[in-house]
Amino acid sequence: MRKINLVILFSGNGSNMQNIIHNLHNKYFIRGVCEKVCIEIVACITNNPDAYGISRCKDLNIKCEVLSHKDFRVREDFDRELTKLILSYSPDLTVLAGFMRVLSLIFTSKIKAINIHPSLLPKYKGANGIRDTYDSGDEFGGVTVHWVNEGIDDGEIILQESIFRLEAESFISFETRIHQLEYILYPKAILKALDLRSEESNG
Repeated sequence: MRKINLVILFSGNGSNMQNIIHNLHNKYFIRGVCEKVCIEIVACITNNPDAYGISRCKDLNIKCEVLSHKDFRVREDFDRELTKLILSYSPDLTVLAGFMRVLSLIFTSKIKAINIHPSLLPKYKGANGIRDTYDSGDEFGGVTVHWVNEGIDDGEIILQESIFRLEAESFISFETRIHQLEYILYPKAILKALDLRSEESNG
């Protein structure tokens, strides 16, 4: 049976990473007409030695590597070493789950990767997507999963879903509902990027 290897990159809390592991790790899916495959999270990598997600990996018995960007003089040197580390795991896909780095062509030219962003791209790119959406007064917010390129939240969209803004909704409520949507959407987008479907949907 073919294995599909995933590497996950994160920088902080690791809640999206944990959700992906729970939903996809060591689970079986269908590719094509009837090929059965198994997804394995072969490693998680963080650029932050203090990230809480490291503890999550330990609790979930998932290998976690720490590669601090602060150990490198320039961004390109970090990207070069990160690329080398990822490729050592022969991933079919690399998944950015709260990985707070802008990646250069050194990375994007060699690594097939996707990212999640908490806005309806192309609106509100960058680190403050939820706050920017909330402050805009837009009727809808949402979540986008896209391919990674060297731009900031600029790659081709894989999946995107919206939520309706509740009347007089607080920022905390809005933020919570965006995160809940992330947990639903990201595993679906990973399967779509890999051209996989659940066994239940087969036939």
